[in-house]
Amino acid sequence: GVFYRSPSPQSPAFAKEGDVVDAGVTLCIIEAMKVMNEIKAEKRCRIVKVLVENTKPVNNGQALFEIESA
Repeated sequence: GVFYRSPSPQSPAFAKEGDVVDAGVTLCIIEAMKVMNEIKAEKRCRIVKVLVENTKPVNNGQALFEIESA
């Protein structure tokens, strides 16, 4: 798939390094076979690092973010 940090090129990123997000908040979009899949936070956490560059290909099971409990 392809990793997208925001819903459109003009929009801000869903989540940035240092952000604290609640469970259910969209972190990014993965496009796979022309289907846009929103990836949501499983729990309240702080985004420590974004591990993938915007619009770059990703593989199933690949880590996208480094997080810590918030």
